[in-house]
Amino acid sequence: MTLQAWRSRSRFRFARVSNQQLARAVWLGLVIGVIAGIAAIIFAEAIRISTEIFLGHLAGYQPPEPLGEGDPIESGPDRRWALPLVLALGGLLSGILVFAFAPETRGAGADAAIGAFHQEGGRIRARVIPVKLLASAVTIGSGGAAGREGPTAQIAGGIGSLVAQKLGLGAVERRKALVAGMGAGIGAIFRAPLGGALMGAEMLYKHDFEADAVLMALISSIVAYAIFGSYSEFDPIFGGAADFAFSRPQELPYYAALGVICGLLGLLYAGSFHRITDVFEKARVPRWIKPAIGGLIVGTIGMAAPEAIHVGYGWVQQSFTEEGVRNFPLLLLIALPFIRIFTTSLTVGSGGSGGIFGPGMVIGGLAGAALWRLGADLPGFPQEPGPVVIIGMIAMFGAIAHAPLAMLLMVAEMTGNLSLLAPAMVAVAIATLLVGNKSIYRNQVDSRADSPAHRDRFAFPLLTALPAHRAVVPIPVLDEALSPQRALDAMADARMAYGVVVDGHGHLIGDIDRETLRRAADRDGVSSIEGLARPVPAVVQSETPLDEALDLLTNHERRWLPVVDGEDGPVIGSIDTRALLRSYRRAVRSQVRPLTPVTEDVHSLEVVLPAESPLAGVTLAEASLPPGVRILTIARDGMVQVPHGGTQLKAGDLITLTFPAAQRRSVLDLLLGHA
Repeated sequence: MTLQAWRSRSRFRFARVSNQQLARAVWLGLVIGVIAGIAAIIFAEAIRISTEIFLGHLAGYQPPEPLGEGDPIESGPDRRWALPLVLALGGLLSGILVFAFAPETRGAGADAAIGAFHQEGGRIRARVIPVKLLASAVTIGSGGAAGREGPTAQIAGGIGSLVAQKLGLGAVERRKALVAGMGAGIGAIFRAPLGGALMGAEMLYKHDFEADAVLMALISSIVAYAIFGSYSEFDPIFGGAADFAFSRPQELPYYAALGVICGLLGLLYAGSFHRITDVFEKARVPRWIKPAIGGLIVGTIGMAAPEAIHVGYGWVQQSFTEEGVRNFPLLLLIALPFIRIFTTSLTVGSGGSGGIFGPGMVIGGLAGAALWRLGADLPGFPQEPGPVVIIGMIAMFGAIAHAPLAMLLMVAEMTGNLSLLAPAMVAVAIATLLVGNKSIYRNQVDSRADSPAHRDRFAFPLLTALPAHRAVVPIPVLDEALSPQRALDAMADARMAYGVVVDGHGHLIGDIDRETLRRAADRDGVSSIEGLARPVPAVVQSETPLDEALDLLTNHERRWLPVVDGEDGPVIGSIDTRALLRSYRRAVRSQVRPLTPVTEDVHSLEVVLPAESPLAGVTLAEASLPPGVRILTIARDGMVQVPHGGTQLKAGDLITLTFPAAQRRSVLDLLLGHA
């Protein structure tokens, strides 16, 4: 591409931001989905091989699997005495891997990915991907009571983050790529592409949703699901559930009771997990030994109750039928949800690499099985255990993870059954109300306003009313025909360390700094600065609201950006965070307050007229207000008056007015004076 062609294209690229974002979501989602799908296959195979080696060969135990993945009938354990040693060995190997190479892979993977989104600008180190994969495969394969979905979320989220970093994308796209990777990993290994995509966006917050990332997450999740399904079949994980149905409204009170049970279990799960994690964090032993200690205790429990170790989906599958539920000893079935809470908390809380997502579903499903066993003879009680088990899975983890919508869809996809949504909504709503603000994920925040990813914009709502031209600072505008020395002199006169380069028509080419010019001036044969400028990742138009300008600065990790007058106009200066905050403080002093827009094209504003305003001391008839501007009320000395042509405006008046959105710049200049 010629330089002139690049310039021509660059002049229009910012006018098509939405189209570019759409195209980027598609191709980036495709790339992330392909890699995440392959990673999910490798991870699933690693768990299978690890399970055969540790539990199969060393302990003579084959845990049951759901119908969609294998045989739901367990075999063994032939050597129960070996379980503590096998789990301790798995914990030791996992601890060495984790703490030698990537300590951030310890514990729950999904929580670490959530923390990376909020606190690390969406960055996950490349080494996290192989370390998490191997350490989690060893932890789970040796019998650790942990899930595979959390590790998959961190692995695939790391893939999304790494792809974005390699492509040099900004923080916003990097975070979206992280969420898309999380959704792709969960959607693939759960065989639930829609639920996985929504889970990636919903699990970041307690009471909010990362809507901006959903499109990319949907694409990546579908692609990853297609790749993983080609390897492992496309059947739902849990078989035999397609015929379950809800047709008796009298069952709803029992599902409401299940919601209460699952909400209380969720609180117990989160509390136990966090307390045990804290105990291990404070324990004065080498960090790499702690997972072995947790594994030793879990293995000892597994000697008495093998149902309490490994992933546990096979036990949930068995609970879908009356025969399967009644095969459990009653006391064991009642105790299993509590034992599972303890073994999962020990496995993951000790620093073992695994997930708490899957175990939460198993705990809820087994609680549903226990409730059915106890209440099967009550009038109006569900006739089959399967629906109660499925809804227990949804209510338990959907509530404590604050992801009820994603869980509703995900379990429906995992079972191939959508007909239980109505009773599931009752149970998950009640469980969520009981859980309140508690969460299994410590890195979750309440809403986007509480996340560093969005805090700048949400913390300053006034910025939406102020256009960028009010925060513009002068900047050297250098013609590309200038010599490096003359450009240096212009920068010195302006006392600036950077400037922008424009072509002969005044169109922006890029930015340049003093050091680049110095190196060019020292070289022979460099007669102009043409070709020395770097393309800028974004420009700010003069009418862009300051909240959007702040977003551009933070998203592209820039100290400053050039401001142009209109879509393709000349450069009028630059904007940086210092100038932006100065403009904000001036508006605060004048008590500028944006009100609810009258219509999409007519805005309203409330402002205390400052002494330096051009309107101070003149009548409305003399004010020459722009077309369409209407001053509605003036509050003065505690009295509100409806103004007329002879009303004189005074400094300190609280003015309420409406104006066409296109007149915002001239209105603010009239009210506050020129920036």
